[in-house]
Amino acid sequence: MGEAKKLMLAGAGVIIVGFIMVGMSKQQSNEDREAASQIRTLVAMQEMANQKCPKLILNHTGTQVYFPSKTDTDKNTYVTMEWDGESDSNFKHAACTLKLAIGGVSKLVIDDKVLIDK
Repeated sequence: MGEAKKLMLAGAGVIIVGFIMVGMSKQQSNEDREAASQIRTLVAMQEMANQKCPKLILNHTGTQVYFPSKTDTDKNTYVTMEWDGESDSNFKHAACTLKLAIGGVSKLVIDDKVLIDK
């Protein structure tokens, strides 16, 4: 066998081994799938809360909020975000809870006054 054929066979072998390695690395265990699903759920809840809660606080207080001072979640069913008002804000403390089962805000409390409770 000539040197050129040996080189071509070696190159083909490297490509085949590469395909096998990529194919084996794409197989996920059930634990990996569950972890990925939990992360997607948490991200979706966070995004929804970041869209809805600041708008509700703006509508009720007239003050725009941006970054929550505290966030609490069980990573599957709810996320609660809290904001502390600043000196120029129309509120001292606001808390907004979003539940995934409801698909929206389930509780909104501004300065110890419950405005939404589902």
